[in-house]
Parts: sequence; C-alpha cells; structure tokens
Amino acid sequence: MTKTGIISKTSHQDFDTTYQTLKRVIENNPNLKIIAELNHQANASSVDLGLNPTRIIMFGNPNLGTPLMQNAQAIGLDLPQKILVYQNDEGVVKVSYNDPSYLKDRHGITNQEDVLNKIAVALDKITNAAIG
Repeated sequence: MTKTGIISKTSHQDFDTTYQTLKRVIENNPNLKIIAELNHQANASSVDLGLNPTRIIMFGNPNLGTPLMQNAQAIGLDLPQKILVYQNDEGVVKVSYNDPSYLKDRHGITNQEDVLNKIAVALDKITNAAIG
C-alpha cells in the first residue's frame, strides 16, 4: 500500500491520448459503466483561472462496489472508482487512482479480499493500457 493511498503512473503518451485511451478501455469493458467525467481545466477556465490539463473519470461495477458498501457504507465516499489524468508544469502526464488497500483500511472493510483484489487488478490493467 502506498503511504498516501494514491497510486500514480507516468504516461508515455500525451494528455489527450492518455485520457481518450483510458475512456475507451472503460467503455469497452462490459462490466464497467462511466458515471461522470469532470474537466477541471475547463471549470477553472470558466472563472478565468488557469490550470494544466486535469480530468477525472468516474466509473463503476456494481457487482464489485455493492459488496464493499454492504460491508462499510461510508466507502460510498470513495465509490464509484475515479481515475485522474493530469499534466504537470513540466508536461509530464500522470494517471492516479485510490489504492484499494488504502480504502480497505480507511473504511474498515473486512472479509472482502477477493473483491478488493479484483478491483486492484482491474485498476492496474486499465491504467497500464492508458499510459501506453
């Protein structure tokens, strides 16, 4: 588990390619559904503030998320899953998400190791595809 509970990976692609690849991977998985997309850069621009490209995609799989919420409803604060794609000042594109082990500890989830492992593997595969 990471100290901050956040897993970050560096993309080998530009921002738009990384985000569009991530979105396509999620859309093409029949077990996943995109819930929302937020463009933080556009939101900042709407109030005349600058922000490097920063987008978040929220998606879920009720077959995996529901058992976690049945175990500890407060995990609903962290579900559905979210993956953040952002570009820093040096032009490096990062992909970040919550470490499922951290969420387990944060919410006191018990007896759900199989579900948490499935989520961890899925998030790793999805983000690896996005970063190229």
